[in-house]
Amino acid sequence: MHCRVLSGTLSKVSSNHASLPPRGWNSYDSFCWTISEEEFLQNAEQVSQRLRSYGYEYVVVDYLWYRRKVKGAYVDSLGFDVIDEWGRMIPDPERWPSSKGGRGFTEVAKKVHDMGLKFGIHVMRGISTQAVNANTPILDTTTGAAYVDSGRNWSAKDIGIKERACAWMQNGFMSVNTNLGAGKAFLRSLYTQYAEWGVDFVKHDCVFGDDFDVDEISFVSEVLKELNRPILYSLSPGTSATPALAKKVNGLVNMYRITGDDWDTWGDVTSHFNVARDFSTSNMIGAEGLLGKSWPDLDMLPLGWLTDPGSNNGPHRRCNLNLNEQRTQMTLWAMAKSPLMFGGDARKLDDTTYNLITNPTILEINSFSANNAEFPYVTSSKVQKSRSQIPTHQSEAFASTDETNTQFLGLTSCKDYKARGWSREIIDQDLQQICWKESGNQSTFCLYQRKPLFASDEEVSIKQKYGGKLHLLPNDEVEFCLDASPRRRLTSREVRRGSFSPCQLDANQMWELSLDGTLINSYSGLCATVSTDEANLVSLGVRSWIATGRTGEIYVAFFNMDSSSTVISAEIADLAKALPPIFLHGSTCKCREVWSGKDLGIIRGSFSMLVAGHGCALLVLNCY
Repeated sequence: MHCRVLSGTLSKVSSNHASLPPRGWNSYDSFCWTISEEEFLQNAEQVSQRLRSYGYEYVVVDYLWYRRKVKGAYVDSLGFDVIDEWGRMIPDPERWPSSKGGRGFTEVAKKVHDMGLKFGIHVMRGISTQAVNANTPILDTTTGAAYVDSGRNWSAKDIGIKERACAWMQNGFMSVNTNLGAGKAFLRSLYTQYAEWGVDFVKHDCVFGDDFDVDEISFVSEVLKELNRPILYSLSPGTSATPALAKKVNGLVNMYRITGDDWDTWGDVTSHFNVARDFSTSNMIGAEGLLGKSWPDLDMLPLGWLTDPGSNNGPHRRCNLNLNEQRTQMTLWAMAKSPLMFGGDARKLDDTTYNLITNPTILEINSFSANNAEFPYVTSSKVQKSRSQIPTHQSEAFASTDETNTQFLGLTSCKDYKARGWSREIIDQDLQQICWKESGNQSTFCLYQRKPLFASDEEVSIKQKYGGKLHLLPNDEVEFCLDASPRRRLTSREVRRGSFSPCQLDANQMWELSLDGTLINSYSGLCATVSTDEANLVSLGVRSWIATGRTGEIYVAFFNMDSSSTVISAEIADLAKALPPIFLHGSTCKCREVWSGKDLGIIRGSFSMLVAGHGCALLVLNCY
């Protein structure tokens, strides 16, 4: 095992764009929007000195670097931003003094590059409301003058789409009309300027998830290909992001958020397990990307010294997660091969946090592991109250019990032949069921179908989006519909959903029966299956992931989602059910646990670990 993932090693491997999950530091978790040039460069210096050799190569200024830090300014305030004559955002000269004289981020980028790092910025969708209100002209980068088409000059009001304002920053930004040459010219002028400044990384916000704008993403991707310097392209945020949605853009970008903002609460950590599983099952980890690969992003790591969401203050408190919870987060991020963007104040990087984010095994897994997936074949010592509380390996499961067996609903790839067992059964002219049949036998599991009930004033776009889709109910007398997976990431302030919840126009409750007998969920793009195999069950409150290393080792992570300690176990023979045969040569393995540093010696048959509440165990197995 390598002691550290050296930046030189990463550079050699990363001849293609984002060949490995990107790694770096971002200012948001510790400064929100208020960071200054001095504070940013101080953090960059610490990243260069302490983290660069571990592959942390990007330092990113998060949002509102153009907003004046004065009385009345906050996240969604209007009229406090600094824009140039072409309506483009430029750094606030009071916070970023080297930007004066039209230099933008040129001097900051140069200093970052001199530290051996790469420089990144956060940008918003489209054009600012402030520019539209000022009706600024649009720069034509091919002529260096105002954009002219059809015999007239074009300006900001011609391209801004006010009805498509950013949902979470209504006063801030709106989409531009990319069907117009003027709209394209404006976007090109933005990203050309970023390249001139020396930007290496762009975090593009309010264009994905709930604010999906495939036209802007597509055009920006085209512009980035044309530039004379490589710029890594990241999308944010990921509220309501699904594998099906991601497949529309993964080839255009290098990383994309698949959750809302992650903060330092246990509820936020646990909310990432389902979505990480869904994207792994959909083969999105390391899929094709812009000039290289793309990576589902679980968000920044809110560890160390932090601020608060939406705050006008800088770092002033410690992370609220305990050490076990921090290890759980770090382990899941590594096993899911998420980009690792440290969010704490690097100037106050304590030894505990430093050892956590530079753990050599964690970084090895994050960069170089393969076959990463949730591992279903684990048990715990805790006794369940009822079998209906035990989830399957692919869902927050529910069970349907009769006198002879119990069926468990899960999700799998729609390419899996095991998913082809669904058909429609007509009960009467007004009532139909969607039923699962085992190998042509009688129906073993049925749900009642119903078309979504649209209100008369529902938007046409919603009716078009969900037209032809179905709600599925446990019987014809209740108003609870089948959920496939959370519609968006949940926080500790929200009630965790079960498998049935009040019927809504949510993608996770929308299903479509295909001609090949698959039942497709609109949220994940995955298909439903029914199983009676108890071997496919894991205990409530226990999760597990598996991956393989580049020298033949097997990584198994046990996660205890409950607050009390529990023993988690797995059989060596079950590893073969989740991995290619080449990785398991027998039922004997050498084993060590990463976080405790314990050498567990030779294990045969099965292996177990006592895992603390909210904690995890990360096992490295060499089997023969």
